[in-house]
Amino acid sequence: MQTIDREPPLQNYKWRALALLWVAFFLQQGSRQIFSATLPAIQHAFDFTRPQAGLVATVFTFVYGICVPFAGLASDIFRRKWMVVVGVAVFSLGIFGAGFAQGLAILLAGYGIVNAIGQTFYYPASTSLVSQLHSQTRATALGILQLGLYAGIILCSWTSGYFSDLGPDGWKMPFFVFGALGVVWAAVMALGLKDTPAPPPATGASAKATPLEALRVILSNPVALLIALAFGAHVYVDVGYKTWMPDFLLGAFPTLGLTKASAALNAVLWHYLGAFLGVMVGSRCADKLVIHFPGVRLTICLLGMLVAAPFLFVGALVPGWLGNSSGLAICLAGTGLFGFFRGLFDSNLFASLFDTVPQRYHASATGLILCAGFVVGSVSGTLLGLFSEPRIALASLAPVYALGGVVLFGARRVYLPRLKEGRSC
Repeated sequence: MQTIDREPPLQNYKWRALALLWVAFFLQQGSRQIFSATLPAIQHAFDFTRPQAGLVATVFTFVYGICVPFAGLASDIFRRKWMVVVGVAVFSLGIFGAGFAQGLAILLAGYGIVNAIGQTFYYPASTSLVSQLHSQTRATALGILQLGLYAGIILCSWTSGYFSDLGPDGWKMPFFVFGALGVVWAAVMALGLKDTPAPPPATGASAKATPLEALRVILSNPVALLIALAFGAHVYVDVGYKTWMPDFLLGAFPTLGLTKASAALNAVLWHYLGAFLGVMVGSRCADKLVIHFPGVRLTICLLGMLVAAPFLFVGALVPGWLGNSSGLAICLAGTGLFGFFRGLFDSNLFASLFDTVPQRYHASATGLILCAGFVVGSVSGTLLGLFSEPRIALASLAPVYALGGVVLFGARRVYLPRLKEGRSC
């Protein structure tokens, strides 16, 4: 007897597409963490100073921030499938090439520039695709996609640290392995993703979104601009935390015998396990409550930032005073709770943005928000490298995160009155 598929084709495809994009996001975000996880070994191999080591993270973040708005605009004009596929292929080749580094120059070129340019084309196109396919389950789908970030960072951090412990050149292996996997996955997506048409234009708008039109819509939106500023605070903290946390753990607990692999793993594991729970709670609550409580997504974001900041502060300072196993436990608990509330922010950031921007400009809006965030956050890796005490450097991130929550509070105060008056943002 012939079976009947009771789900419409789009219903089936939107989850398959999410799965393909999830793996790509896993590889993209995991590859970003390779440098931080191997940083102690790279510093030893090339005798880098702390500012030199931080410069690699700064160059990556700055190049990403400068290029991503153009990638976002392109994703609203050209086929998003191919923007994703090409982006994954390019950043994977950059990661692979960085494994051949014999000093600072190749690391800056492969990891800092080629990798960054490739990554700009992935995220705006992928989030706009997910938003278009999952109109009724937007926060949930974007939350699931966000889990690829956490899984990639955790697994790649541990794997990269493990390889670093194998010998003087062990740090090169994760660049080769994950770079090659990314090239293969780009080919898989080329076969598995469909050419999803762009959303239809509004009455009176051009057939395709133009750069000037997208810029006008987004730059005249005060809520989007405030979200961009808060995202800048988030990226500043995120880059600084991921770059220097493994190094901090190795230096803060010298008597505990942490290896590079265990330091790299503990730097991200508890933080992103907490973030995983935060994303699942925040996204599901928002999708259920948004019909009755407009603005709930922004509310969840701002509460996440405000409450996360104290746990980041405690997790950085207390271990430096204790320096023993109790200090390590407090540090990891602090990073886990920081991660949970950071996950609330992650779960609704782009869903909040998409609530205030027409769908045909979602990729452009994503690109501009990422640009603002990564340009502001690009200085984090280098500035934190100038601190003589890593625990003070990490503690300095807490007030920056709290400031982001205050900015989102302002965005909510602007958004709700305009929504009640029936005006666009």
